[in-house]
Amino acid sequence: MKNQLVINSKIEELRKVEKFVDEISSTCKLNSELYGNLLIAVLEGANNAIVHGNKLKEELPVTLEAEYDDKLLKITIKDCGKGFDYNNVPDPTAPENIENVSGRGIFLMRKLSDNTEFYDNGSKVVLTFNL
Repeated sequence: MKNQLVINSKIEELRKVEKFVDEISSTCKLNSELYGNLLIAVLEGANNAIVHGNKLKEELPVTLEAEYDDKLLKITIKDCGKGFDYNNVPDPTAPENIENVSGRGIFLMRKLSDNTEFYDNGSKVVLTFNL
């Protein structure tokens, strides 16, 4: 099955992302641990798309697509930005970064999903969760 959500690049739109995740969780009958991982990872990805990809330009869309069956759930998050070097992101657990208030999104997406892949120079991320 497939679901799609398109939001404007405003932080307030993350409420719609949370509802989107809730609907997927209900349909896929996710346990609470998987739901928590999915929610945090998808919110981090959408927030990064809004803030870093689309630079909070409200008219630019962020598209989320969910594809799932009984074994696998894939969430794709796409922004309109130029991308970034996703292989060269500072480690937020390094001593020099530990007190930074930002910079944990990609780390969390990678830790909470079963697989995280970037495409289109980093303007598209696919989060995969085993069900």
